[in-house]
Amino acid sequence: MRQTIDESKLHQERYNEICEKLTQDKYAQFLGIRLIELGEGTATAELTVEEHMLNAHGTAHGAVIFSLADFVFAAACNSYGKTSVALSMNIGFLAAGFKGNRLVATATEEKKNNRTAWYRIRVESENELIATLDALAYRKNDYFVSTEDHEAK
Repeated sequence: MRQTIDESKLHQERYNEICEKLTQDKYAQFLGIRLIELGEGTATAELTVEEHMLNAHGTAHGAVIFSLADFVFAAACNSYGKTSVALSMNIGFLAAGFKGNRLVATATEEKKNNRTAWYRIRVESENELIATLDALAYRKNDYFVSTEDHEAK
């Protein structure tokens, strides 16, 4: 029988290694996304809307807002060191972001089991809700950090 990993303990003891892996996201680096906070099943990240991120109407492109929400979702669902990928995502755009705005996205884990996890993401700017995202993650069998000495007894 397969041993269960104590993911809370793994998150705490491998925190720096997990953060290092998540911040290696090349697309997030390209956009200037910064991981601010990483907890167990939670994450917060930010980016500043720049000229090249604007759409034809002069507001933040939906793809940029989605990318920030996607990054923070990925950080939250991978925060335990277990390889997790998106199964589905549904975004609602509620307000526009503008050049110079600091967008902050926060992901919160609503429910998690061995195979899937559900997250709610909020993207805000200047205390205004810009977008919400509901996301479902598939949790693979493997961990991207060492699990040695982290099996639940």
